[in-house]
This record gives sequence, C-alpha cells and structure tokens, in this order.
Amino acid sequence: MNLSSVKSILDKNYKKFNRIDFIKDDPITLPHLFSRKEDIEIMGFLVALLSWGQRTTIISNGKKLAEIFEQQPFQFITEHSDRDLKKCLGFVHRTFNETDLLSLLGFLRILYVNEQGLEKAFSRHLSKHDLTIEKALNGFRKDYEGSEAYIKRTGKHIAWPGAGSACKRLNMFLRWMVRKDNAGVDFGIWKTIKPSQLVCPLDVHVIRQAVELGLLKNPKGNWKTALELTDKLREFDPLDPVKYDFALFGMGVNEVKKTHNRILQSKNV
Repeated sequence: MNLSSVKSILDKNYKKFNRIDFIKDDPITLPHLFSRKEDIEIMGFLVALLSWGQRTTIISNGKKLAEIFEQQPFQFITEHSDRDLKKCLGFVHRTFNETDLLSLLGFLRILYVNEQGLEKAFSRHLSKHDLTIEKALNGFRKDYEGSEAYIKRTGKHIAWPGAGSACKRLNMFLRWMVRKDNAGVDFGIWKTIKPSQLVCPLDVHVIRQAVELGLLKNPKGNWKTALELTDKLREFDPLDPVKYDFALFGMGVNEVKKTHNRILQSKNV
C-alpha cells in the first residue's frame, strides 16, 4: 500500500474517531469533568497512569480518586492533611496501590507548592529545538527519583525512554494536555510543548494497525518503535503527527469489536 493510500485511510479514520462522543467510554472522560487547568492536568496525569486493563475499570477507579479529592484535585493536592490522606488507604488498581498513590500525591504537592506544576515539570527539560519529548520524559522521571516523595516500587509507574519504555501512558497524557483542535477531545491547555514534539502512544491496537498499514515492521512495544511510528506519521502531518493516534487506536478497537461480534453470532447459529 502506497503512502498516499495510507494517509487517506488515516485521515478518514481520524475524523471518524476524533469526536466528543468518543470520550464517554475512554479514560479522558475523567479530566473532562473539570474546568480548572490544575484540576484537569492532575486528574489527567493520575488517570493516565491507571490506564491499563479494562476501560470500564479504569474509569471506575478514576472516579474513586475524584471522590477521595472531593472533586477538587488541586485543592486536595496542595492543602491535604495527614487525616485527609487516610482516605487513600485501600485504593488499588491492578498493581497500582495505596503506596503508589500516596507517593505520587506527595510528588504532585512538591510540584504545585514549591514549583510551577506539571506543565513546567515536563517542559523545563525541553527546548523548542528538540524534535520529540524524550528529554521531557527522562527529566520528569529523574525529578521524581530525586524528590522526597520517591518510592522505588512506584517508579515502575513513571516510565521513561532511558529504560527503553514506550511510555504509552505518559505519551497519552501529554497528547491530552498539548493537542488542541475543534473536536474538543484533547484539551490543548499546555502551551510550552508543541504538538509536533509529541510521540505516539503505543498499545496493542495501535501497533497492530500500524503493522497492517506498513508503517511498522517491528511490532515491539518500546521507545524505538514509538519513535519509528511517530516519524512515519510526521510524513503525513509534520505539525501534528500524533493526531493519527485516534485513527490507529479507533480502527484497532473497532476490529476487536467486529471479531467479538462474529464469534457471538457463530455461537448463536
């Protein structure tokens, strides 16, 4: 399949899946419940870190976090008492537990009370000349490791390119914060990172569709593959390559649904 045909398929499906009704079954629905910049980015960050497994479970546990914060994430982060933190006890999402939550809340408090918040925490490691956000992800991880809130076991939830990780969840979070278009799915509330610097989040759906379209030869979910795919997508839109995440993910999920429906139909015959 030639590149013009691939671009046509991706553009068509980008328009199909980049729609506001997309968010009701997606973790991004949680930060969409808020209007204050700090609330949006805090909820987006934490929900993104929970984003593996069934989406219904992710959304359910994200709502539990909002309840712990009494629907005011920024105020909770910056003003919580030790008594308030007791509400975090017992929280669990797969391998993410109360210890991880408390560690990250402590780190967020440092960022918002002593520094300038999450946007600055990522963007200060990046220059406008950097092609991708690789330095921002590596720098953010090192800042966490150097903070008083650091706990070794929680480090596995803050992926970084330096370890070869595809950084799927953080790349997704940064897409939410940085990209902006008329569809209203992504927020675009961060101005110090350019959409052209984003790296495509990799999951099984995205990788499978990218391989089928000839955009990837190696289906490994690592940083090298994430950069390879993003480089290909940059040929279609150099200013906003990661917009095609909507197309690849949506096409992949749609194929899974079709397969499940065929299986169910065959069982009913």
